[in-house]
Amino acid sequence: MNKTVILKILLFFLILFLFICCENSIKEPKDYEFNYSSPPPGFPPIPFPVDNPFSSSKEKLGRYLFFEKILSRDSSFSCASCHNPKYAFAGNVPNPLTINKFPLFRNTLSLVNVAYRRTLGWSGEDITLEHAIYNDFFSPLFFDNDTNVIFQRLSSHPFYPKMFEEAFGKGVKPYPYLAAKAIATFVRTLVSGNSQYDKYLRGDSNALTTKQKLGMSLFFSERTKCSFCHSGFLFTNEKFHNTGTTPHYFDFGRYYVTGKLEDRSKLKTPSLRNVALTAPYIHDGTMRTLWDVIENYSRGGFPFFNKDTIIKPLNLTYEEKEALVEFLKALTDMEFINSPRFKSFGY
Repeated sequence: MNKTVILKILLFFLILFLFICCENSIKEPKDYEFNYSSPPPGFPPIPFPVDNPFSSSKEKLGRYLFFEKILSRDSSFSCASCHNPKYAFAGNVPNPLTINKFPLFRNTLSLVNVAYRRTLGWSGEDITLEHAIYNDFFSPLFFDNDTNVIFQRLSSHPFYPKMFEEAFGKGVKPYPYLAAKAIATFVRTLVSGNSQYDKYLRGDSNALTTKQKLGMSLFFSERTKCSFCHSGFLFTNEKFHNTGTTPHYFDFGRYYVTGKLEDRSKLKTPSLRNVALTAPYIHDGTMRTLWDVIENYSRGGFPFFNKDTIIKPLNLTYEEKEALVEFLKALTDMEFINSPRFKSFGY
């Protein structure tokens, strides 16, 4: 076989490879501006880091890359594969499958309002969004790719090279670490604070039903103490607790970070914003409905050696459980979920 034939064969496979990548790449949708300087009432300004400040061009690039599958090894996986906008940027299965079809042992946490979180994940890893995203590019659990391959794919893409220059400066190449910075910028703009509950707080007395108002009273009462952990505008105190949601706790939680026995199987208090969309629940996704969660706390949870002393049987009536579930549904921000920023990507 002469060199000309070999070159033709190699060229054929190169064209085929680029065709497959383009087929799995997103098409350029209509653009939508995001006004980061106007967070919802009661929310502080979005805290963008000094070394990765906000720009609309960077947010746009990060938004495209969040839904982009060519970042993964076989162009089958994107950030949205686990963090789906329809489910408030969480998942809808208890143990999501990785790109290599291995089930993860933890439920996917929502990315909504993650810009305000001090640590990431159920264990509270002290890592920036930028580093977490960059690490996912070559993690066998997620994108399972080589950063050199990612660079080549982005460099040969129809519109990404131009978008990188618009986001980071003329002549800048589409390096993967810059892709991670752009995605992190987009993720920080996922701010949600316009639920029926928020509208009620702002003066719309009809925003909540009678049952939801009863649930709200119970939620913030001394009797249930729900708001002791699910506090503040994020509905989380950002702390770590064992609340007796399972009798076994194979997951050591916070212990993996601190190495302290007293932190064994303590997990971060998740935010309750948009919680009605993020089923299944708790760290291992074994509670399928909000009713299951309320029922667990009503009976006082399962025993465990370092279960939080605040967890005690509540003996809620059926009507009280129903009211709490209805109140939690009132924390859904449908305006955010239905934003054209996400819908334009098919979500």
